[in-house]
Amino acid sequence: MKTLLVLRHGKSSWQDPFLADPDRPLKKRGKRAAKKMGEEIRRRALLPELVLSSKAKRARQTAKRAAEAMGYEGEVLREKDLYFTSAKKHLDVIAGLDDRHSRVLLVGHNPDLEDLVEKLTGESPALPTAALAAIELAIDAWKDVAPGKGTLSFLVKPKELGKE
Repeated sequence: MKTLLVLRHGKSSWQDPFLADPDRPLKKRGKRAAKKMGEEIRRRALLPELVLSSKAKRARQTAKRAAEAMGYEGEVLREKDLYFTSAKKHLDVIAGLDDRHSRVLLVGHNPDLEDLVEKLTGESPALPTAALAAIELAIDAWKDVAPGKGTLSFLVKPKELGKE
């Protein structure tokens, strides 16, 4: 059994209209929400053994803040194929994970993350910014990840945890 935690990046800033999309940072609200999601992961005792993030600044900042709040001490790895590619590319990344990791946190973007959750679980939940979904995968090896192999254990949104 493997567990995939899926975290959409926090609310990002549009303050600088000339900033390239991958360079947009988190807003204060996004920073708070990322920390809350990390605390929620810690509260649920779901500390991942690996954290992967899209290359976008807002995703990396979300991953870093969540990692600090949950007590994750490993490196947050950047993965170029998690930046606006496709659910298929996300599945390829997941299939390539090392099997010594039983729980992995993936931080990225919509619509890819919503599509990924739907492919894995058959459910179509909305993932607003900083939403966290936990998917239990009925597999022993990451290479066996495939559509329909997952069950959505829970979905939590920052607003459900109090003021953003």
